[in-house]
Amino acid sequence: MATGHSCFIRSLDGDWLQLDNCNIKLEIRRRYQREVARDGEGDDLLDQGAESMEFTLNGHIDVPTYLKVQTIFRSGTCWFIDPFEERELKVCFARLRFDSETDEFEFLLIEDVV
Repeated sequence: MATGHSCFIRSLDGDWLQLDNCNIKLEIRRRYQREVARDGEGDDLLDQGAESMEFTLNGHIDVPTYLKVQTIFRSGTCWFIDPFEERELKVCFARLRFDSETDEFEFLLIEDVV
């Protein structure tokens, strides 16, 4: 069974926080425009060339680490290192879930294209 990835996140002016054994779900969407022609041949899809990435991270963290993550969440926009391409991304920290009974977390990060 494969182990999780190391994830790195920080506020705009903070230090990197490393989260070990993260499970990562990645969704990439392209922006497109659909034109529907009445009495014509059908739909035309126009690729606008832009991509949007969403990262859902989950795993386990302790309460002190959760409190550090909460500070990053409340700071607004932050930075994340894409663990697959190893590049820094400016992201919106859109959702934070933490269960203190099991120490399970789930974060939703949405790329903010610079």
